[in-house]
Amino acid sequence: MNQHLDSATGEPVVFVDKHEQGKIWVITLNRPHRMNALGDNMATALSEALEAYRDDKAARVAILTGAGDRAFCAGADLKQTAEIREARARGEEPKSSGIGEIRFYNMTENLNLWKPTIAAINGFAVAGGFMIAMQCDIRIMAEHAKVGVAEVRWNMGGGGWMAPLTRQMPMGAALELCLWGDTQYTAQRCYEIGWAQRVTARAELMPVAMAFAQLMLDMAPREVRNVKQMLYRGFNMNPMDSLTYGRWLEQNLHGMQDSIEGPKAFAEKRRPNFIDG
Repeated sequence: MNQHLDSATGEPVVFVDKHEQGKIWVITLNRPHRMNALGDNMATALSEALEAYRDDKAARVAILTGAGDRAFCAGADLKQTAEIREARARGEEPKSSGIGEIRFYNMTENLNLWKPTIAAINGFAVAGGFMIAMQCDIRIMAEHAKVGVAEVRWNMGGGGWMAPLTRQMPMGAALELCLWGDTQYTAQRCYEIGWAQRVTARAELMPVAMAFAQLMLDMAPREVRNVKQMLYRGFNMNPMDSLTYGRWLEQNLHGMQDSIEGPKAFAEKRRPNFIDG
């Protein structure tokens, strides 16, 4: 991964910490002085981190979070965005580097990322920050965290990434959140409508996320990939097509060492030692 640095602090805009011999990745958005807003090429840095996680054979599960207590991510850095657009309108080269290249729209399909991802939402997740959180497989929120989608408030594009939201919450809730740009949902509200899977005290946020990640290490990696593909792609299939696709997909389990190890570990009442990717 390239090193993308914050223009104010000189620190990397995205940190990656690895745990359990590289099986668990913690990817941290690191611009807390700007509420971890997407600026200074943070989108490029996050895209690169996710691609590195995807391609690392040892990596099994990733947690995405934000630095500090105020925000998971506040979306595009509107201050930098305004500076860039004004400079271009004057025919000048912008001083700010901007968001960078967003390659994680539709994170799972576009990046071919079938390993599990967990959003540990430590504060505000709004606009593009909400987009990042919604694309993770599960969401754990600190009690004080809130979400919002303010694109209509500031005339910022968002139509390209909003469609999957109706898979995650009722249509009425999605419309309220996205059309009324000042709407903010609390962590408890997000849990009530099923968008968040856990709400926890701020101090317990990362321990809870890490507990989920630790559980994933006992799961068979190939079948995790199969199930994630089936759930994402099967959503829009009719039942018979999804059955056919699922049967085709799981042909990749035949002859694997892990297909022997799973039942054997169950019979011997021990943790499995899965080795196939």
